[in-house]
Amino acid sequence: MEYVSRVPRPPLDGLIDDLYYLEGMPPYARLTLPPMPSAVLILNLGPPFRIRAGTDIGAAEYADGCVITTPTRALEFGYPPGTRSAGVHFKPWGLAPFLPMPAAELCDRPVTVEQAWGRAASAELRDRLATAAGPYEMLTLLEEELLRRLRETAGLGLVRHTSGVIAAATGAVAIGGLSVAAGVSSTHLTQRFKELIGVTPKRLARTYRFAATVLAIDPAGPTDWSDLADRAGYFDQAHFGHEFRMFTGLTPTRYVDVRRRFLREHPGHALNVGPLPAV
Repeated sequence: MEYVSRVPRPPLDGLIDDLYYLEGMPPYARLTLPPMPSAVLILNLGPPFRIRAGTDIGAAEYADGCVITTPTRALEFGYPPGTRSAGVHFKPWGLAPFLPMPAAELCDRPVTVEQAWGRAASAELRDRLATAAGPYEMLTLLEEELLRRLRETAGLGLVRHTSGVIAAATGAVAIGGLSVAAGVSSTHLTQRFKELIGVTPKRLARTYRFAATVLAIDPAGPTDWSDLADRAGYFDQAHFGHEFRMFTGLTPTRYVDVRRRFLREHPGHALNVGPLPAV
């Protein structure tokens, strides 16, 4: 599977972790993506894919691509035999300047690119990407489109700074102190977060803590769950296990079993960090 990625130039680098191109045969027909502190734009250039945003929600098909704000639970992707797409991994606050609606309206409810940007604009951009000379030209075209669409967004500085504090502490922060430090009321801060990220500061902190915990797990070796929970700042191992199931639908030990399956069946795969075989 081909995966090409690069960081965009300023000012987009303050909003975006990377632009990427993906093409080839997915390792599994269905992959589960645990929630991470990130928003995503996918421009689909191949057959439609499907997304299920929860066990209680049916899968929806996406032909032109999708827009996903920072999720609160795992998403299940159903890939066609051959997939091809270009996309953007945004920082949690980074998608807001490109959305025509509050991010809270999209929380755990992915929408098509057409719904976000309009049919004509979506089709025109996908046509230009599909006819690009290669992945690097494609990512340049995508970067230029994002620069063209970038707009001033009220409250972005506040949300970006406060999110940075949360990220630096990997979620282990006193939520009440964030608004005091920012010089605004907790209600105002929460409203801005929901408008621009789609979740509250508390939920974002939980996501950062979960992400840091997952990245600290070595699926190839033994795991001391009690020590891991303690270092991540969970009250106890029971709290850690409950939080883990809330985010992934799996127990911690089941999660490691599934990760080991991926590594065993597809060593060195481009998608071997983060996604899991759907169970």
